[in-house]
Formats: sequence, C-alpha cells, structure tokens
Amino acid sequence: MTTLSRRLFGGLSLATAVGITAACGRDAETPGGGGSGDTSAQPIAEGQATGDLTVWAMGAEGEKLPELLKGFQEENPDVNVTVTPVPWDSAHDKFTSAIAAGTAPDVAQVGSTWMAEFVSLNALEPTPEEIDTSVFFDGAAAATEVDGTAYGVPWYVETRLVYYRTDLAEQAGITEPPTDWEGLKSMAAAMQEKADATWGIALQPGGTGSWQTVLPMMWSNGGGVVNDDNSEFTFEDEKNAEAVEYYQSYFTDGIADPAPAQGTTEQDFASGKVPMFISGPWMMAAVEAVGGEGFADKYSVFVMPKKETSTSFLGGANLGVFQGTQNRDAAWKLVQYLSQPEVQVEWFAQSTDLPSVESAWEDESVASNEKFEAFHEQLGTAMAPPNIATWEQVASKFDAQIEQVCKADLDPAQALATTQSEATTIGTGA
Repeated sequence: MTTLSRRLFGGLSLATAVGITAACGRDAETPGGGGSGDTSAQPIAEGQATGDLTVWAMGAEGEKLPELLKGFQEENPDVNVTVTPVPWDSAHDKFTSAIAAGTAPDVAQVGSTWMAEFVSLNALEPTPEEIDTSVFFDGAAAATEVDGTAYGVPWYVETRLVYYRTDLAEQAGITEPPTDWEGLKSMAAAMQEKADATWGIALQPGGTGSWQTVLPMMWSNGGGVVNDDNSEFTFEDEKNAEAVEYYQSYFTDGIADPAPAQGTTEQDFASGKVPMFISGPWMMAAVEAVGGEGFADKYSVFVMPKKETSTSFLGGANLGVFQGTQNRDAAWKLVQYLSQPEVQVEWFAQSTDLPSVESAWEDESVASNEKFEAFHEQLGTAMAPPNIATWEQVASKFDAQIEQVCKADLDPAQALATTQSEATTIGTGA
C-alpha cells in the first residue's frame, strides 16, 4: 500500500502452499533477476498455464490468496502455485535482498510506492499489450507506470474517507456531513462541545505514514510535491503551506490529540471519545467488531472535504512479474486471472479489498453497501504519491517535519523548506 500502513493491522502467518511443488523460477546468476532494461514486452503465449510458479503476497493477502487461486488451478490443472505470505513490516527488505540475489518470486504483490524503486533495480517486467490497463481506475493504473511504461497491474485499491458517529453528530446539531475544510473543522469542534467527545477528530501528529493524510490536503488545495515530469520537488509551494497550516490548526486549537495512544482508534470511536477519524475500508469491520451488534447503524463515512477539490490518498497494491522468471507466460496468465472482474468480486468477498477493475463495482455485492459506494466515489478523484524511486526516503523526511509541526508548533513554511532541501539532496532517483 503505498507500503500500505493499513496492512500493519493484518495478521501474519507461516508460509502457505498451494500445489505440491515449489520452484524459485529465477536466473540466480544475474543480479536483479536477469532483466536487460528493455521496456518492450513479449506477447503472452496462448493456451493454459503450466509448470511451477512462486507467488509472494503480504499480510492478510498472503493468508487468503491460496483459497482464491483454487479457481486458477482448476482452469489450469498442469500448473503448481506456491504462495508465501510475507509480513508487511519486513517485506520491502525481503524483496530488495531477493532482487539483489536473483531469487525474487515469479509473481508478487508489490506495494504501490515501491514500483519506481523496483523498476530502477531492473526487477519488473513491463506489462504485455494483451492486458488492457484501461479497465482499471485511472489513478491506480497510473501508479504502475514509470517513465510512461506500465510494470504490472493494480490488484486492489484503497482510499481514505472520514468516519464519523452519526448519532453523536446529531447530538451536536449536525445532520449532513460537511463538504469543505471549514465545515470539517466546525463539525469536529461541535462534537467536542455538544457531544461530550474528548477530541473532535483523530489525526496522526506526524510519524511514520502521516504524509498519507497531509499530502491529500495539499493536493486538495492545488498543491503537490513534484512537478509535472517528476524531475523536481515542489514542497515549498504556498498552497502546500496553507494545507499544512490547516492541518496544524487541529492541534493548536485543541481539537486533535497531539499525543494519542497507539492502537486505540476503534475503541475510542466506539466509546465516543473520538467520534471522527480518517482511514480506509478495512476499518469498517474493525470498528463494528468493537462496537458490537447494531454499531453499523451508529456511524457512516463521507468523502474528503474539499478546498479546491475533494482529494484523498490512493493506495492499494499491484501485481508484478519479476525479470528472469523461468515461467513468464504462466506468471502473466495468473495476473490476467486475478484481473478478471468476477475474480476481483470473489476476492472482495474474501478480503474486503476494493476492486481495481472499475466494472467489478457493478456487482451487487459491492454496489449495495452505501459505505463502500462512498469509497467508490472517492476513488474517482483519489491520487497516488509520486512514482519516483526515492519516495520512501523522502516521505520519511516529510513525516519527521510533520511531527514537528503538530507537536512543537513548527512553522509549516519552515517545515516544508526543510523537507524541500532534504528531498533535493536525496533526489528523485532518475
């Protein structure tokens, strides 16, 4: 996800296998898996998939994927697929080590912020022309592209909405969710004053992953962190400073907790201590599990309030085929299978991962839930972080400055100037 911070909530497990044999499928003598750097893609051979495939998937996806792939193996009885679950918190290092050693899997779930880095390591195959990338959400498809070439496909998508307690909002005199920044802040303050909430909204006061909430506010205000061709950083844009100042005001005005306890979002939301927070679709099941029977009727979600636009973070994960695979055709056939609308709907039922194929949202099992429909609406305007090889490093520097803004009252313009300087030193990796 991005390096989906969301997946840190997922369970971990030991390696699970589908099929009876495993094969590394790599050219171990060639660093990076043996790729030549050619951005052209060979056609996928016709016929059924055969042979051995290794697949890496992270967290909960790694646990659930073997069940989904039973359908692929029924359609392709001469293929053996071995799925290895990898914990999210160690996945990036495991991938880079495997790429360097030439032992990467044939197919893998790839965090959306890793694409450019892995392409710079000559690790991923370009997407064959037979795969129609127009069926995916535009923002998700764009997140697989590096220098105009697609590497892999979006597997699932996620975006962030505002969760709020509808019962407490009514108690505060609010019957309709806000549509702009001013309305969101007024609602949060009203929840404190009139609904006995300790804090009006939960916002991350810096630290790892806080950029995932702050950057969309910068986009919403017309700002951004790179120029159009991703060649230069633009953190010092005045529109960015306005957005960070707005974010900071929740802490300086005492509406958001500058030192929240870790791992209490669901409990605080269910108790009413903190009646609003911003997160993704996985939190629906989490808050309902804590809130108990009937709690689903006490909360709802709404799209991000706008300044110039209503823009949220676009995350999720992609599927990539690694250079040097010795079973390339079967690997891409597996990617094609997982991109079918009906398979995406089946995966949604198993995992609640939102389909990346737009037509899958027409299925009743997805479209009938009003809360999921709000996520669908937000996906139309959600944006992904810049697809540059160094984004993980730059984001870490940005997170540190956000923490100073929220906890030490650092001037937003100064924080952005520092981030600009640090990011420029790191470079884009081009």
